[in-house]
Amino acid sequence: MEQRTAKGNQIRGLVAEYGLVASKEISSLRQAISAWLEDADNGLSMRFRQLLDGLWRDLRMLDGRIAELDGQINEAAKADSSARRLQLLRGVGPVVATALVACVGDASQFANGRQMAASLGLTPRQHSSGGRDRLLGISKRGDAYMRSLLVHGARAMLRTAPRHDDPLSRWVTRIAARAHPNVACVAMANKTARMAWAMLRHGTDYQPALAAA
Repeated sequence: MEQRTAKGNQIRGLVAEYGLVASKEISSLRQAISAWLEDADNGLSMRFRQLLDGLWRDLRMLDGRIAELDGQINEAAKADSSARRLQLLRGVGPVVATALVACVGDASQFANGRQMAASLGLTPRQHSSGGRDRLLGISKRGDAYMRSLLVHGARAMLRTAPRHDDPLSRWVTRIAARAHPNVACVAMANKTARMAWAMLRHGTDYQPALAAA
């Protein structure tokens, strides 16, 4: 996906020299490229059209490769019982679930959920002086990829939380109302990591009534 983003940015930079722009969504760029190649009056030279056509093929090849890998991840998520259970968590899909299982296994190496969240850099750094405990930003230690996946999943959950009335949605909505959205996302990612630990460690299903405890 990083390669596809880079390819999209390369195309945007090149066509900008001709005054052509597309909105930031990759789907909009796909539609725009087709229109640019078909438009004979947009000022593109023949040599540049050939270049753009080649870049368009590169982008479609990356789309196909991503779809292929997504299919493999979906199959892996269906085949693994732990990954299937983890997908009951809000903001956790096949990619996050399989990555968690690959990253921590049955989570038996952690004494509790906080230890697992801390290992992923999702807990605040502490600075203690003169008997005072001061909490700083999250440590960002551990697996940056896994942390990023959990935060992105939490961000997606946060967008839909106001439309739900379950305890977890109310909990994260209250945090978002009094703090920056990024703080709420990290808090939700931390909560997800802790719940995932409990489910992996004890082999249990997601329990919505206990989620906001």
